[in-house]
Amino acid sequence: MQAQTSDTNRHTDSTNSGVALAPLVSKLPRVGTTIFTVMSALASETGAVNLGQGFPDFDCDPALLDAVNQAMRSGLNQYPPMAGILPLRQAIASKVRALYGRDYDPVHEITVTAGGTQAILTAVLCCVHPGEEVIVIEPAYDSYVPAIELAGAIPVFVQMEVGASGYAVPWDKVAAAVTPKTRLIMVNSPHNPTSSVFNAQDIARLSEIVRGTQILILSDEVYEHMVYDGQPHESICRYPELAERAFVVSSFGKTYHVTGWKIGYVAAPAMLSAEFRRVHQFNVFTVNTPMQHGLTTYMQHPEPYLQLSAFYARKRNLFREGLAGTRFKLLPSQGTYFQCVDYSAISDKPEAEFCHWLTTEIGVAAIPISAFYDQPRESGIVRFCFAKKDQTLQTALERLSQL
Repeated sequence: MQAQTSDTNRHTDSTNSGVALAPLVSKLPRVGTTIFTVMSALASETGAVNLGQGFPDFDCDPALLDAVNQAMRSGLNQYPPMAGILPLRQAIASKVRALYGRDYDPVHEITVTAGGTQAILTAVLCCVHPGEEVIVIEPAYDSYVPAIELAGAIPVFVQMEVGASGYAVPWDKVAAAVTPKTRLIMVNSPHNPTSSVFNAQDIARLSEIVRGTQILILSDEVYEHMVYDGQPHESICRYPELAERAFVVSSFGKTYHVTGWKIGYVAAPAMLSAEFRRVHQFNVFTVNTPMQHGLTTYMQHPEPYLQLSAFYARKRNLFREGLAGTRFKLLPSQGTYFQCVDYSAISDKPEAEFCHWLTTEIGVAAIPISAFYDQPRESGIVRFCFAKKDQTLQTALERLSQL
């Protein structure tokens, strides 16, 4: 009891010392609440159909839940190895080999992560130093720039161009953005938010830009199994010249409809993986044990990810057919589970205002594309998510039919 009193007195003395703490100097002074959180909260508050934030409203395969449950009940609940359990890393390596022809050593070149966002942050922190530059192709997922800024580095922005065939990367402008300080280029295909995908020409241009340099690549491929209309997923893993300098990120959450599990992986050559793990071990150390074992069991059957493109292509087509009767102009949706639309025939409101109006007055939430730029750029385009039950999509389409 005396010890507790003494500790309390020390705490009281400290807090009554008269020294006022200075406000913290933020490392991310421009960052506020994400647009995804804002729009999801507004959808919940108003009863709108939430086609804003990118998550399914349907359940995963019960067999996956059974596999995780079995792992928990079997006592697999303590720390796993820092890089992930070896059987899961072996399963990942086998999948990558079968799909893309790249042999990653599961011991030294595959690391299980707490989702794609942690993988991106850790990859940036492990290879980018203060004062170096990172090329970011906009519109871009909102975690890219904060990761760069936390590393003390400088984001260099190149904007995608949009036309009748959708969004495309202007590779000449990417090449022009390269300087002696360029350390990393961040690419994303299938692309969030534009739903565009890389083709062979994109890969050839990227290869030309980095050839003969020390520039690394971070390839965000979390939607790798959602590519439509017979197109292949042009993974960086397919191309040895690029793979040897790349961190390739994927996500079990996106693939298996369990975004809340926050589990993914990074594939990278041994030298890059060693540095990645130096940061990873002090970032999260390791990832949920029973989920790793459950995923290992579930991955023995490749059908769920091999059939994912067909699963989402049907939902995409249902949604696009429903929107065809509105005044929205549909942009191509080549991959991911997103659909971008031009609303300029409906309203001249700025994108954020239009999304607020659409949510509160029409009852459907969307995300403004302007939110995916460092400096907001108004293009009159918003993004819907079609990773929803058919009934959810039908309800949304009934409401959007007013437009």
